[in-house]
Amino acid sequence: MEDNRIGRRTVLRTAGALAAATAVTGCGTLMGSSESRGSGGGKKRLVVSNSGGTYNDALTKAVYEPFTKETGITVTTVNYQSAQIIAQVKQGRPQADLMDNTLLIFQKMARLDCLEPVDHDRLKSVKGAGIAEQHLPEHAVGKNVWASLMAYRTDSLKRAPKSWADFWNTDTFSGPRSLQSVEADYPELEFALLADGVPLDKLYPLDVDRAFASMSRIRGDVKKFWNTGALPAVLLGRKEVVATSLWSGRADELIKQGQPVAYQWNGARRLTNGWGIPKGADNTDAAYQLIDFSLRPEVQAAFAKLFPQGPVVPAATKLLSEDVLATLPTSPQNLKTGFDTDVVWWDKNLQAVTKRWQEWADA
Repeated sequence: MEDNRIGRRTVLRTAGALAAATAVTGCGTLMGSSESRGSGGGKKRLVVSNSGGTYNDALTKAVYEPFTKETGITVTTVNYQSAQIIAQVKQGRPQADLMDNTLLIFQKMARLDCLEPVDHDRLKSVKGAGIAEQHLPEHAVGKNVWASLMAYRTDSLKRAPKSWADFWNTDTFSGPRSLQSVEADYPELEFALLADGVPLDKLYPLDVDRAFASMSRIRGDVKKFWNTGALPAVLLGRKEVVATSLWSGRADELIKQGQPVAYQWNGARRLTNGWGIPKGADNTDAAYQLIDFSLRPEVQAAFAKLFPQGPVVPAATKLLSEDVLATLPTSPQNLKTGFDTDVVWWDKNLQAVTKRWQEWADA
């Protein structure tokens, strides 16, 4: 559940779309600087922590480099886990000026008093932009959205499953399944509830007993509760399962490889990545400038073209082609059929749900 698990190994849409960027992975390691790519040298330096890999490459191309060119502020990226930054804050020495992580992580960090409250009035790109309220919590700013959804093999199923109820219907849609384990993230209790007839707008607070009862009904048909983001696509590609949950963007890569795979957005679970400023960070003015820059519609669209995550700024979707919009959870059409994760509920209940899951899995 740390950082940006969807895209660490995701191949970008267009081969060669990104210039090679320095990317040294690992906890707390330096990944690169926009200064080294001829962006003007920079009068100031902003240290940003993100999850690295192709996600960092896309951000460098679409956000960091243009920001440095415009402002003269160089962006150096590092890869700290949230636990490291929490420890740094508690010691009074945060080593990053700005964090890129999920709003669920930021909910936890705010509870631990490790984030600065965000003055949204300082962000010109937020005013009048129509950003949904859930993307603007007190201690963070959402910037891009990913999702968990259902994918399936078209050569294994006689007709396409249209809902999680169909996924749970192993008589009509027979074949082995895969679902997410608590080891990869938090378990997909919402999908179990949707399969049991709970409406999208009545999911939260989650009925945990009902969710586990629903999970028990399909447990015998689940070949693997996947524990890494890459695994469900591997299982589907090898035809070891006929249907699976997986993070958005991964099914598109299977389709590009010529695999008989399709996916659908009905009941997709959305989660938002965003910005958070560690408490006590030195360079808050530059951090606000980068946050503001990243929320411009043209910048949001530029990132979405490189990486399969949806903009939080509605105007950005008007700058994207229909082909790109079809792959994004925040396109006008896909917004209608999914739901946003209640990060407040999950932060409050994750520990108890994890314990319950482990007991259920071992039973």
